[in-house]
Amino acid sequence: MQPAKVGLVGLGAYAPERVMTNDEWSRYVDTSDAWIVERTGIRRRRIAAEGETTVDLGEKAALAALADAGLGPGDIDELIVATDTPEVYLPDTSSILQHRLGLGAVPTYDLGGSGCAGFVQALDVARSRVLTGKRRVLVVGVELLSRLMSWTDRNTCVLFGDGAGAAVVGEVRRGGEILAVVAGTDGSRAGILGLEVGGTRKPFTLERAQRDEHHAIVMNGREVFREAVHHMSEAAQQVLELAGVTLDEVALVVPHQANLRILQAVAKALDVPAGKVFVNVEEYGNTGSASIPLALVQARAAGRIPAGALVLLTTFGAGFHWAAALVRF
Repeated sequence: MQPAKVGLVGLGAYAPERVMTNDEWSRYVDTSDAWIVERTGIRRRRIAAEGETTVDLGEKAALAALADAGLGPGDIDELIVATDTPEVYLPDTSSILQHRLGLGAVPTYDLGGSGCAGFVQALDVARSRVLTGKRRVLVVGVELLSRLMSWTDRNTCVLFGDGAGAAVVGEVRRGGEILAVVAGTDGSRAGILGLEVGGTRKPFTLERAQRDEHHAIVMNGREVFREAVHHMSEAAQQVLELAGVTLDEVALVVPHQANLRILQAVAKALDVPAGKVFVNVEEYGNTGSASIPLALVQARAAGRIPAGALVLLTTFGAGFHWAAALVRF
């Protein structure tokens, strides 16, 4: 008997309706469209409406992925949600989303704290679960970063947007096979990017909130740039080697959409022509764990992923965590 081929059975994505331009940010911070575009390549991003939550976004992406796969809630054996912007602190977001989707009493897990690397990490876990007996695992990457960023810090607020993406992982017979995945972590760099208040080290208190003490995302942009470029390009090379594939055989590279300068630097490090790298960061900003699936859905819709195409995913997030995957569509 041939070993099962496990991969992406269906894909879906959702972005909130509100579009926030760079010019709008000038109402909140000392910035301009030219300043933001020059440094990040971002022109617009989506912002969730008041009352719209992480589960709302995740539900819409998940339903789109189920529809794409031609499946219903009863066809899912497990749910994994990758997010750093949970619905509530306790219980986990996956429990709430499970009920919303009507999945029944299937096991659910949150994969949080790894920032933008979360979706590809979750794909790796889901793939392993299918290889060990599950039929199909629903993976959702969702972020509502506009609620966890400082709207007065121009070095971070202009980067982020809200969104969600999802994939159904299961046995595939035609396209979508996940050929290989690699991942890594360097915990010695944990203080460079993160959200410090809210855990046991610095519990959230009214006093800390009044002092505005790091209750929003903080980062050392220069260090993050250097580490992201290094690890995303290295992980990409490692997953190609693991799969026995050359970069010339890859039809499209879909990197985490951090900012345009990082994407350009990764392409240069890999010696990949710009036309082979999918970019949508100018329209959506950095959507964290939603970045990769949102880009995949758009790339496919744009005809950038023909049948049989090899697509390379590579990502990087707080921790530091990094991951890369190779998929044959």
